[in-house]
Amino acid sequence: MTVMTPAPIDQQEEEEMLVPHSDLAENNHQPMDVVTQPETASTVENQPVEDPPSSRFTWRIDNFFRLNTKKLYSEIFSVGSYKWRVLIFPKGNNVEHLSMYLDVADSASLPYGWSRYAQFSLCVLNQIHNKYSVRKDTQHQFNARESDWGFTSFMPLSELYDPSRGYLLNDTLIIEAEVLVRRVVDYWTYDSKKETGYVGLKNQGATCYMNSLLQTLFHIPYFRKAVYHMPTTENDLPSASIPLALQSLFYKLQCSDNSVATKELTKSFGWDTYDSFMQHDVQELNRVLSEKLEDKMKGTVVEGTIQKLFEGHHMNYIECINVDYKSTRKESFYDLQLDVKGCRDVYASFDKYVEVERLEGDNKYHAEQYELQDAKKGVLFIDFPPVLQLQLKRFEYDFMRDTMVKINDRYEFPLQLDLDRENGKYLSPDADRSVRNLYMLHSVLVHSGGVHGGHYYAFIRPTLGDQWYKFDDERVTKEDVKRALEEQYGGEEELPQTNPGFNNTPFKFTKYSNAYMLVYIRESDKDKIICNVDEKDIAEHLRERLKKEQEEKEYKKKEKAEAHLYTIIKVARDEDLAEQIGRDIYFDLADHEKVRSFRIQKQMPFNLFKEEVAREFGIPVQFQRFWLWAKRQNHTYRPNRPLTPMEETQSVGQLREVSNKVHNAELKLFLEVEHGPNLGAVAPPDKTKDDILLFFKLYDPAKEELRYVGRLFVKGAGKAVEILTKLNEMAGYALDEDIELYEEIKFEPSVMCESIDRQSTFRVCQLEDGDIICFQKSSPVERGEQFRYPDVPSFLDYVHNRQVVHFRALDKPKEDDFRLEMSKLYTYDDVVERVALQLGLDDPSKIRLTPHNCYSQQPKPQPIKYRGVERLSDMLVHYNQTSDILYYEVLDIPLPELQGLKTLKVAFHHATEDEVVVHTTRLPKLSTVGDVINDLKTKVELSHPNAELRLLEVFYHKIYKVFPPTEKIENINDQYWTLRAEEIPEEEKNLGPHDRLIHVYHFTKDTAQNQMQIQNFGEPFFLVIHEGETLAEIKVRLQKKLQVPDEEFAKWKFAFLSLGRPEYLQDSDIVSNRFQRRDVYGAWEQYLGLEHSDSSPKRAYAANQNRHTFEKPVKIYN
Repeated sequence: MTVMTPAPIDQQEEEEMLVPHSDLAENNHQPMDVVTQPETASTVENQPVEDPPSSRFTWRIDNFFRLNTKKLYSEIFSVGSYKWRVLIFPKGNNVEHLSMYLDVADSASLPYGWSRYAQFSLCVLNQIHNKYSVRKDTQHQFNARESDWGFTSFMPLSELYDPSRGYLLNDTLIIEAEVLVRRVVDYWTYDSKKETGYVGLKNQGATCYMNSLLQTLFHIPYFRKAVYHMPTTENDLPSASIPLALQSLFYKLQCSDNSVATKELTKSFGWDTYDSFMQHDVQELNRVLSEKLEDKMKGTVVEGTIQKLFEGHHMNYIECINVDYKSTRKESFYDLQLDVKGCRDVYASFDKYVEVERLEGDNKYHAEQYELQDAKKGVLFIDFPPVLQLQLKRFEYDFMRDTMVKINDRYEFPLQLDLDRENGKYLSPDADRSVRNLYMLHSVLVHSGGVHGGHYYAFIRPTLGDQWYKFDDERVTKEDVKRALEEQYGGEEELPQTNPGFNNTPFKFTKYSNAYMLVYIRESDKDKIICNVDEKDIAEHLRERLKKEQEEKEYKKKEKAEAHLYTIIKVARDEDLAEQIGRDIYFDLADHEKVRSFRIQKQMPFNLFKEEVAREFGIPVQFQRFWLWAKRQNHTYRPNRPLTPMEETQSVGQLREVSNKVHNAELKLFLEVEHGPNLGAVAPPDKTKDDILLFFKLYDPAKEELRYVGRLFVKGAGKAVEILTKLNEMAGYALDEDIELYEEIKFEPSVMCESIDRQSTFRVCQLEDGDIICFQKSSPVERGEQFRYPDVPSFLDYVHNRQVVHFRALDKPKEDDFRLEMSKLYTYDDVVERVALQLGLDDPSKIRLTPHNCYSQQPKPQPIKYRGVERLSDMLVHYNQTSDILYYEVLDIPLPELQGLKTLKVAFHHATEDEVVVHTTRLPKLSTVGDVINDLKTKVELSHPNAELRLLEVFYHKIYKVFPPTEKIENINDQYWTLRAEEIPEEEKNLGPHDRLIHVYHFTKDTAQNQMQIQNFGEPFFLVIHEGETLAEIKVRLQKKLQVPDEEFAKWKFAFLSLGRPEYLQDSDIVSNRFQRRDVYGAWEQYLGLEHSDSSPKRAYAANQNRHTFEKPVKIYN
């Protein structure tokens, strides 16, 4: 997935980025996520450089699994006289993926202001099947601030470390980097609107697939006009209305000078952050969006627009050859899916689309009264739409590997597409031949990368003239026709080798960037589709809305530009303290983000500012006294001292510098206002050195409530006992109520709140200006009342440590099940007891908890062990972030017991019936394989009572190991490979001295990327062969064992395979001569291969129950 990195702070828009930001800063080195705009690529490419220097670097990392380092650099290699190296994080850069970057090796010693631009691809080689290598490409302008660039989430660690996937072979990882260096052009100064007249769309994380589609739709003016004419009102909210959000987006694309955000639109889809990070299929989004708009247009003036533009019809037919019978069915389409594999161009795909299929032999057609008949089956087009959308099938399902693969084959498409060619060979007899189906290419949507992610962008010629434009997220560039067409055909490209030190032969490299969707516009409809869209097409309220947004943006921009001339003054008053304490805050006195702030020019005299305060709060200047706040060493923030008359004559800017040691544009003040008997403001009392300003909070244990009740000046030599009556008055208590006093000292990292001796002086109690005293009625324990938090310290402890936790069932990780208020100091036992109580479960030890991954928004792969963490706070921490989510599951046995057991999933293959049943065995960790077999015997049906079982390790359709019965099960892993149990055949128990037990595997040959690959499939097995036995004799036994029909078995070929190379056998060959006499390690690499097509259905069980990677379908919820 391509992820966007936030812009540097001084260049960020007000748009918040949805990207988890890496907090890593070792050696000032901060690897970044890859940006979805390819920076200077297009500008550079418009000024071609002859043979830009390029090279491929291969890095072999041995003992990869045992690497005990957070990050690892490759050796240095040179391209274009620059030094590079690859940087990896073997266990992920704060994510559960391999993280990989290209790094400028000598960045620390380069001259100030250096910059270089490179296109590059990084690849983890698949050492079993090369075509499943994971490769991602991007480009970047490297500089001192961004000296490395790449992919934080390159590939999941679960796939990388899975031996069956082929990325780690013999604990060796092979990484390839292809680097192509181009001349540098300054990215930051590029202005898309100025250079092209068009603006781009911002990327929300992984929404480039959506951006390319939206740009294509926007540049179909008829469609844009229809969107503008959908009825909306000024009271609608764009985030809740798809029509308004799309209108707003299109209007901004039409009128803005800068790139446009899509967040309102995705919100109107009902998408959350998670959806924005899921990369989806464009065709799916196109269809879902079209359906939504079609639905929203019903009953409006633009009803039917989607159909008028994009809907065509074809006819499915079946026609009998020998009798007069024909069946037809008319169907509509909004887009056509064209095959890429095996087709050289669009015309070849259309030929394949209308190809006639013969229904004969066993596949005859049942033609009602004529019974079974030979017939022709096919598709012909009744009509094509004005706007023809062609989806190229670049992604296909590979049945051999049970996975999706990307087809990067060369596939050509013309600038002008004639679908009437060869006398209308694609048209049905009912088609209107007066319509000329000649189309002009309008857009080419491109995917760059592999099947698991990559980057999307579009080449569009908005007016169907000669000028093409590349729309790549925020960036729009002018391009020539060669780049829009030929360079998006795919296939292979040979790069010249400029650094013979690495590899002396030139290398071909597959172009991973290629077209996957084409949009054509019918020439005869061109004037209707590419129409004028005027101001009158745009609703007044939409224009007003954008105007307001623009004004707000301009105001913010102006504010930002003039920020250095102003100071923000934040004024807290008694009213703020009373409002916030006990609601928003409990510690200290005020949240300064929520008090009244003034934006004041720095040169304004402070006395003039006081006049503004008088106007705002209605307090005359002579009754105002301002105090400066100070941050204390214990991290509390309190009023420290009043401003002196001399300071009040200074300018606001000078005062800020006095108050702030840190470079901060804010000045924080407390406004002291004294009130007379009639509650009117009066002049503040003179303050001497002996006067101390104290603030008071009142605690009520019955209501568990803390509130601010006011402040007092006290004398340093005075005693607390002297102000008790005044405090009771402030609290509304009887004047002689017995009360207890505590000083709130600090709250980080833990609460410190100590009792005050009422008979000691305030000086002895070390109280000073700005200190806080909390008081309450004397201890309720003495009164015989029971409260959860009977005194101020216990209540403040509770508030400081309370944590609301959202619990979710592990099997429904997206849904909150319930929430509990807990303390961060809860022990493991406290937490599971509360969860068990909530679930009505008697035994809390049956609860197993799993922590939350803040980056992937998913459960972590490993659950929390029984009493494996001390506190709730430890359960919620993920790297430097704190979560409030935990996942739970209810086990059938207590967790401590389960942890003492080894759980294995074993697939039992019945001796006589073709069925596989997966059994779960749980045994003590010190048990042996023999114990597993004995446990299985109690669960499975054997062919006879004395049958013996064995346990095998099956890995990618090969048998790698037969477990000895004495082997301990503690270290057996069933997560990545299948454990198979089966009966030992009688013939194997009675091996003669010259008999051999050999491995037999099924295989097919796959010719991919000009290399012959052997693909194993199906269930491997052992076979006894006798000395002198011919292949013909063995085939008889094999056919009987596998129960293959004669007709099918006759097509099979047989080969001896060693290390993946087949030697085909003749019926007369003596098979035993091919196999070595003694068993060697790696015997699974020598086997008798049965070559035939894989027609077996996929088994319903999965070897690895934990592997639940999936892609969510596109959903628009509103």
